[in-house]
Amino acid sequence: MAAMPEEQHANSYFVREIEKSDGSVLKMYQCSKGDVGCVVWDAAIVLSKYLETEQFCSSQTWSSKRVVELGAGTGVVGIMAASLGANVTVTDLEDLLPLLELNIQENQNLISTGSITAKVLKWGEDVTDFLPHPDYILMADCIYYEQSVQPLVETLKALSGPETCIICCYEQRTVGVNPEVERRFFELLLQDFESEKVPAERQDPEFNSPDIHILCLRHRPS
Repeated sequence: MAAMPEEQHANSYFVREIEKSDGSVLKMYQCSKGDVGCVVWDAAIVLSKYLETEQFCSSQTWSSKRVVELGAGTGVVGIMAASLGANVTVTDLEDLLPLLELNIQENQNLISTGSITAKVLKWGEDVTDFLPHPDYILMADCIYYEQSVQPLVETLKALSGPETCIICCYEQRTVGVNPEVERRFFELLLQDFESEKVPAERQDPEFNSPDIHILCLRHRPS
């Protein structure tokens, strides 16, 4: 991706830094203007830091694993996974691809044994380009728009295999249509998946919140 003039860069983006447990820092560009995918949400940070917890890193869980992030936005979760050794594909709509590519470029120095690439994936459409089934599917704060619930569930069903673990992190919101959107999402999802909630003591001790939930989901045995 071509470098942008510094003045344009400064006017279009602002930076949020997320420190990893080894002291290195993810430098995440966010858009000054745009839709919900243009900024780093709290659920994305909680999920990113969860990927670093002892239960994963002590066994080098992420090394060479195939990972797909859905609704990646800025890409912070996928970039964290890649920095831990996973081979990651971050996905979102086409208009967010430049932001994903910028953040990949800016954090490439933190990715040594893993890899990362950005691709367009519209929920509900064909996932053939993302097969074979990944080891992990990551998603943070994707349960937002009512019209996206059914397509998102369809994508999760098509993309995941019997051994795929879906790690879903979301902030529980109690205003407007959000409670109904969440209810409908889980009503559809749990027809085909088993869910286990990750307790606070297994999350990062600093980056967690009672309002932000992490679930591990797998296909129900047929």
